[in-house]
Amino acid sequence: MDILVEKALLVGVHAQTDEHFEYSMEELANLAEAIDVEVVGTITQNLERPNPSHYVGVGKIHEIRNFYEESGANLIIFNEELSPSQIRNLENGLACKVIDRTMLILDIFARRARTREARMQVDLAQLQYMLPRLVGLRASLSRQGGGTGGGFQNKGAGETKLELDRRVIEDQIAKLRRELEYVKAQRETQRKRRRKSGLPVVSLVGYTNAGKSTLMNALLEKVGAEVEKQVFEKDMLFATLDTSVRQVMLPDNKAFLLTDTVGFVGRLPHHLVKAFRSTLEEARDADLLLQVVDVSHEEHRFMMEVTGETLTDVGVENVPSINVFNKSDLAEVEYPKVKGNSIWLSAKNGEGLEELVKLIKDFVFDQYVTCKVLIPFDRGDLVAYLNDRANVKKVDYEEEGTLMVVEMLADDREKYEEYMVSY
Repeated sequence: MDILVEKALLVGVHAQTDEHFEYSMEELANLAEAIDVEVVGTITQNLERPNPSHYVGVGKIHEIRNFYEESGANLIIFNEELSPSQIRNLENGLACKVIDRTMLILDIFARRARTREARMQVDLAQLQYMLPRLVGLRASLSRQGGGTGGGFQNKGAGETKLELDRRVIEDQIAKLRRELEYVKAQRETQRKRRRKSGLPVVSLVGYTNAGKSTLMNALLEKVGAEVEKQVFEKDMLFATLDTSVRQVMLPDNKAFLLTDTVGFVGRLPHHLVKAFRSTLEEARDADLLLQVVDVSHEEHRFMMEVTGETLTDVGVENVPSINVFNKSDLAEVEYPKVKGNSIWLSAKNGEGLEELVKLIKDFVFDQYVTCKVLIPFDRGDLVAYLNDRANVKKVDYEEEGTLMVVEMLADDREKYEEYMVSY
């Protein structure tokens, strides 16, 4: 049996105030291709603002319908989140399957989610999106002809869920919220445990496909971490949704926790940001943010703005940040280079990692102090602890014990107060 391939026509309204419209349409095409939807054409319209009833001008509907029939498309994707009435009116006017940017992103997230928490977060966002749109979406699904073999499957938000009545969906939303609150409490407990360990937390943030997972793996490889510690990486949008936490142990025995969070994208659905809030809050409690930027992309400044706005939305404020301009090997820029709190590097070929580690150390290890201690010979356990957990700069053996010059955490300094000698 032949598999029906999804072929999509993209539609966008270029509002007067939208400076990044062309890029948003390019990104919409990339989002469609991320789930194997073939883009067969694009229609745009210049308007002061999107039409509140049909998104496009009413006169444009006929042109879109003609293009749809001529191109062999079986799906139309609109570049904004459509209101319930817009979906209803477009369904009636176009008589074909209609989805919007939000529904497309939700489908990608549903396919990429691996952990139970990520799946619950996506389910919640899908249900909240669907609830006010049941009528229009049900009409759209009726045109699928039993679904497609490949391409846009609307996974997790398909016909069975849409057949549920409003009350049942509201009950599901309430149940998911309760479960996510429980998971959030567990995550908070884990954070407290990490804070108690005294290890600083460095969090990777940034636009999707900027190279966060590649950078995490490159840093782990640099410090000799086991291969199984590596995280999944692939050159595609939203390759990873699940938060990864890895301990990075440096040669001088200093250690920090490195966390990788979900990537951002322009016009990220509000429900999705809200659902992933507890995951994104990993960045809020970090000691340092590494904002990873694809410097080879001409819209990288806009991507930085989107990242900043999304972080503000989830309450990430006043956390020190380093701008990591990744993929410098693909851009015509000098690298590796450090300027202030910015660094230009290539995670793929490993150039600039040494400089990045030094920058991280300058930011997160300012709570380390250098001390001189004289440890009695009968306290070999303390010497072993310092060798394992601190940066031992010098060792001498005196009559009274082991004399060490050590760089250690300020918290550890108190434990060794009685063994301190002038330094």
